[in-house]
Amino acid sequence: KKANSEFLDFFWKANSLDDIFDFLKDFPDSNLARVFKSGYLELRKLADSNLGIKKESGELTPLLHGIDNLERALRKAAEEEISIMEQRLNLLATTGSTGPFIGLFGTVWGIMSAFQKIGATKMATLAVVAPGISEALIATAIGLAAAIPATVAYNHFLTDIRKLDLEISSFAADFLNIAKRNFFQG
Repeated sequence: KKANSEFLDFFWKANSLDDIFDFLKDFPDSNLARVFKSGYLELRKLADSNLGIKKESGELTPLLHGIDNLERALRKAAEEEISIMEQRLNLLATTGSTGPFIGLFGTVWGIMSAFQKIGATKMATLAVVAPGISEALIATAIGLAAAIPATVAYNHFLTDIRKLDLEISSFAADFLNIAKRNFFQG
């Protein structure tokens, strides 16, 4: 968040896209800087492709065609950034969803152990069933102790990623608007 905030401040204060590109190395942790880089490089490819139009005076104007290429480059970069962030959620999602079942399996195992001891001793006293029941309760507690924080963390980070997705989409739209205004026809 901090890296993106610093990049945005720099982006809106810069005099040109070239100036921003020259200082991208100062923002290695910014998702927005990486999206900008993709958009900028695509814009440069379009500019270098001789798609400018000659004015009557014979000079080349900076008006380009191919805005859809720039849109695709920005969208692809944004999707890659979000995908990278979402990959890190797999462990939390797996832990949150499987933890209770692992705890339940331990519970069943502990209760089966208690019943086996009842069958072996032919007595249902507390001393006979207590070890199996305590194992069952410990297994349940461990499963829940893993699942609850993992689920809370997953939801927290997923919300952060959705906010980041909106921030990246908004930045890409702003970049596209700047490019349309300054470099594209129509």
